[in-house]
Amino acid sequence: MRAVIQRVSSANVKVDGNIVGEIGQGILALVGFLPEDQAKAYEYMAEKLIHLRIFEDEAGKLNRSVVDIGGSLLLVPNFTLYADCRQGRRPGFSASSPADMARVQFEAFCQIVKGKFPLVQTGEFQADMEVSLVNDGPVTLILES
Repeated sequence: MRAVIQRVSSANVKVDGNIVGEIGQGILALVGFLPEDQAKAYEYMAEKLIHLRIFEDEAGKLNRSVVDIGGSLLLVPNFTLYADCRQGRRPGFSASSPADMARVQFEAFCQIVKGKFPLVQTGEFQADMEVSLVNDGPVTLILES
C-alpha cells in the first residue's frame, strides 16, 4: 500500500461538479493498493496517518498530529500511485490491484481509519474526480506499508 499525503489548509473532491468529500485543516491522502495488501497494511497506514506529527506546535516544530490539531482526513483512491514509468512514454498500471480488488481494499482501509478516527471524508472509487487542495507548507510525504 502506498499513500501520498499532503498537509492541507483545505481540500475537496468533486465528481460531476458535486462535492463528495471536503475537509478544512488536515491531511489529504491519495492511496493506492497492490494485490498482496491486506488488513495489516491498512492498520499500519491508518495509524501512520492519524498519528504522524506533521503539524507545527507553538515553537514551529512539526510536533502535532491531525488528532492533536482537531483536523480531518480526506482519503482518495488513486491506482496511478503504482504506475511504472521506466520504459516508453505511457505509464503501465499492471502492478496496481485490479479495480474490483482495489475497491474492496479501499473500502476496508476506510473502515479501519474511520474506526480509529471519526473525522474522515473520502473520494469516490473509479470516478473521474477533481481534487482541489491548499497545500500547507508545502508538506508532502510518501508513505509505504
